[in-house]
Amino acid sequence: MFRFCSMLTKKQKNLLIYINEKLKSDGVSPSYDEMRISLNLKSKSGIHRLISALEERGFIKRLAHKARALEVVKLPENASAKDLFNNFKPSLIKGGLDESNVNNSYKNSDQKYIPLIGKIAAGLPIEAIEDFAEDIPAPPGTKNPNDFFALRVEGDSMINAGINDGDTVIIRKTNIAENGKIVVALIDDHEATLKRYRKKSNAIALESANPLYETRIFNPDRIKIQGVLSSLYRNF
Repeated sequence: MFRFCSMLTKKQKNLLIYINEKLKSDGVSPSYDEMRISLNLKSKSGIHRLISALEERGFIKRLAHKARALEVVKLPENASAKDLFNNFKPSLIKGGLDESNVNNSYKNSDQKYIPLIGKIAAGLPIEAIEDFAEDIPAPPGTKNPNDFFALRVEGDSMINAGINDGDTVIIRKTNIAENGKIVVALIDDHEATLKRYRKKSNAIALESANPLYETRIFNPDRIKIQGVLSSLYRNF
């Protein structure tokens, strides 16, 4: 049993676990760009420094004469895949949807609004997104509310990404997403779910942020991206 957790920073530990998970699921180590996205870093130079630090401490080994070839030598004690999600927290707007804010009769002319169009599963998939329900206040700083919509979360599969059952997620409309982003995915045109998106060659993985739920793998033609998570409202 190794007891080296104190030797690693949080980012080093998260990167090590991410590399290990990708090796187990894909059989190949992730690209530097995938690693950058997974840790929400702006440049690849930070990944180079983290890789060098992990190699110096004996946690990984670079394999000679192979591109993207890393081998995980050991993991810190009690390492868990849930650590991968600990460094992503959506922009949280506390108490933003009290009754007076969402009641259309009391709309402030200066306040921008976006449509709350139904519920989304963060657990087992549910039927596709429902029709328009009501308008809710747009997050502060929203320039074009037409670029966004909102959904009520049902389930706990994204809880380790800071998304709880009952939260209202704000989604930016788009039909494409980078690996590692949390998206609204439409499965077979009739099931909608909120999951972390991964695409590799001819497969798409929809990952939960809760070890109680399995990652689901699909052919790309079965998945349509509806939008990417921007922020969320939570009442207390």
